[in-house]
Amino acid sequence: VQLQASGGGLVQPGGSLRVSCAASGSIFSIDAMGWYRQAPGKQRELVATVSKVGSTNYADSVKDRFTISRVNVANTVYLQMNNLQLEDTAIYYCNANIRTRSWTPAVAYWGRGTLVTVSS
Repeated sequence: VQLQASGGGLVQPGGSLRVSCAASGSIFSIDAMGWYRQAPGKQRELVATVSKVGSTNYADSVKDRFTISRVNVANTVYLQMNNLQLEDTAIYYCNANIRTRSWTPAVAYWGRGTLVTVSS
């Protein structure tokens, strides 16, 4: 199983960016998917999660600015980021809880991360 993230880059304050992450490999089903981020010198933190049925959860710092969504048939999760601020600069990691067989528990998989830089 692999998670491939894409869409990071450089954006000015107030700008927008969308990152995506596709899961591939031997997948029976995917439970929750999410995005985390790690800024320089800081610990990795939760950004947003989305359940299999579309229930979402956001960190207070990104509420009303970021939107997480997923397309189940494509095993893909998206993060639309609007009104980006300097403090949003970080490596963004996608996460998915994946079952490879119907009888096995979900295991957390991580993508390699994509860099988002907010700078003027």
